[in-house]
Amino acid sequence: MEQLVEWDKALFLYLNGQHIPWLDPVMMVLSHRLTWVPLYLLLLVFIVRRHGRESWVPVVGIIITILLADQVCSSILKPIFARPRPSHEPSLDGLVHIVDGYRGGRYGFASSHAANTFGLAMFFVLRYRRVWKWTWLLFPWAAVVTYSRIYLGVHYPGDVMVGALIGILAAYAGMGTCRLLKKALHGRRPTSAA
Repeated sequence: MEQLVEWDKALFLYLNGQHIPWLDPVMMVLSHRLTWVPLYLLLLVFIVRRHGRESWVPVVGIIITILLADQVCSSILKPIFARPRPSHEPSLDGLVHIVDGYRGGRYGFASSHAANTFGLAMFFVLRYRRVWKWTWLLFPWAAVVTYSRIYLGVHYPGDVMVGALIGILAAYAGMGTCRLLKKALHGRRPTSAA
């Protein structure tokens, strides 16, 4: 485990060290949750157009996905592991590229940004890949948002990898919720929008 932690730190220092001054404000914008509101609205419009009055079913699935992913990272793993973010790690003082003094909260394992974005991406791929071939583009989007967290010095690569895995697993729980809701609405007969 100690060796894994050292490799994680070494990879972080390499990735975080690859910064370019003009990219700093770009990464700040990419990392900010409000930046992606137009994308979320576009996805919501897609859901409403596809499902009409039953749009609330996939919306509940997404809410379950995000809540589960976020809470596992923020309320369970961060307090249990209490691993300081690179930006708060005394042994890395002076080695971490920090943008505009942004350091994030004290603990970083696991990344909620990674969990939430990969959870949303996986949910859409699981649910809509057959009807909307572009759903896979949500994975590069999640990867860019996740990388921005390393670039900004607030997460190790291990933080974001575990966060992404948690988000992907949470998406299966969100999909399971959708199936249960569809069954409750339509009985046991199969539906094409499941």
